[in-house]
Amino acid sequence: MKNVWPNSSAGSNRSADDPRRTVLKCAWEETGGVPNLMQNVANPGLVRPPVVYTLAVVAGLALEAVWPVGLPLGRAGPLLAGVFGVVAVLLVVWTRRVFKAANTPVPGNRPAVAVVTSGPFRLSRNPLYLAFTALGLSVAVFAGSAWAVGTVVLAMGVMQWVVIPREERYMAQRFGDEYVAYMSSVRRWL
Repeated sequence: MKNVWPNSSAGSNRSADDPRRTVLKCAWEETGGVPNLMQNVANPGLVRPPVVYTLAVVAGLALEAVWPVGLPLGRAGPLLAGVFGVVAVLLVVWTRRVFKAANTPVPGNRPAVAVVTSGPFRLSRNPLYLAFTALGLSVAVFAGSAWAVGTVVLAMGVMQWVVIPREERYMAQRFGDEYVAYMSSVRRWL
């Protein structure tokens, strides 16, 4: 995309030396000409983690219905699915309680108010994404779907290379050295 700042002849009644225009132009240039109206949140809603994982599981189950591969887990399948499910629920409950105690919102489309380092955040910077992964694997294993296991792994890739880096940039920008120090002391996943 070409970075072309709209000039005053394009309908704007602000002069070139108007301070509001200077601020807007700086913001425009910093985003490469793409308006960044949601820069105060970690995830503006373009790639929402629950949607990523839900679509991954649904796609995997659909592929399994069309091209069955299956998982050769036998009687261990339901037990393993149950373990993944319990881990997912416990992580979600624990994480939400820690967020609530810190008075910071759970959804990434609302501004963070604190760097949370207690509870599950001592073990992982992304315990909710671990929970989503465990839940997706629970459904995939319970359904006996190798395809769904594969699509959950792909969802983890989207989180790893698209969602989490954006959120980490936001947190580092918002909280500076405090978050950078946290990043260096706790792993991204486990």
